[in-house]
Amino acid sequence: MRSFLFVPGDSPRKFEKASAGEADALILDLEDAVAVDRKEKARRETAAMLAAPRGAQRRWVRVNALDTGLTLGDLAATVPGRPDGIALPKCADAKQLRQLSFWLDAFEAAHGIEAGATRIIAIATETAGSLFNLGSYAGVGPRLWGMMWGAEDLSASIGALASRAEGRWTDPFRMARNLCLAGAAAAGVVAIDTIHADIEDLAGLEADAREARRDGFGAKAVIHPKHVPVVNAAFTPDAAELDWARRVVAAFAAPGAGALRMDGKMLDRPHLRLAERLLAAAGG
Repeated sequence: MRSFLFVPGDSPRKFEKASAGEADALILDLEDAVAVDRKEKARRETAAMLAAPRGAQRRWVRVNALDTGLTLGDLAATVPGRPDGIALPKCADAKQLRQLSFWLDAFEAAHGIEAGATRIIAIATETAGSLFNLGSYAGVGPRLWGMMWGAEDLSASIGALASRAEGRWTDPFRMARNLCLAGAAAAGVVAIDTIHADIEDLAGLEADAREARRDGFGAKAVIHPKHVPVVNAAFTPDAAELDWARRVVAAFAAPGAGALRMDGKMLDRPHLRLAERLLAAAGG
């Protein structure tokens, strides 16, 4: 999956448009996109969205954070609809993921859902304290699918007046981004780049997406359907990359292949792992 499009959980109209689009996955949002007095309505609407006919596009649900007291109600309303996964906002550490996983165990058992089928994305950089725990997710369990970093809530948490300057993330936010990337790699899960907040800035979005993929992110969150094609293109390996990857895999298939030379450069096992990732991202 390359693109995760946030859809307000109380907007069937936006869901209809998004579900007909090119996003690899939708995140039906019960948290920031929904006003406090519409939370219950959003639960009902999101349950209906999950029940709508599906194609290849995945459907996730962003619940409210654990400290709101709303999380269990969100899960009770939506897990019976068999979402592909749950996005947990303001995730502080692996302990919170284990709590969510425990609840999912119970809801899956109650509704005849295969154990472990509901995966988790931790939105893991939205508070200052969470930045000190990004290495804690390794070994948290097989439900964890990915780790996403976020800037908007982090701004409020640390008191930043701005998160970007001259088109680039400022140092505190670049630190959060890079720690999330490293934490996801340590946990063996997908690192997901944050949204590009300027809806009309497609050039800036493309630059962000290409930089994220270059650095090791495997997907990007988006907030508007017009961002989806840009992100999908940026995270799709091109013909030259795939040709290189296939030749690397073929070279290492030779008996006894260790370090070897190709195109005048030395290659070893890390290059093979990169080649395999590229081929996996392209579906083979």
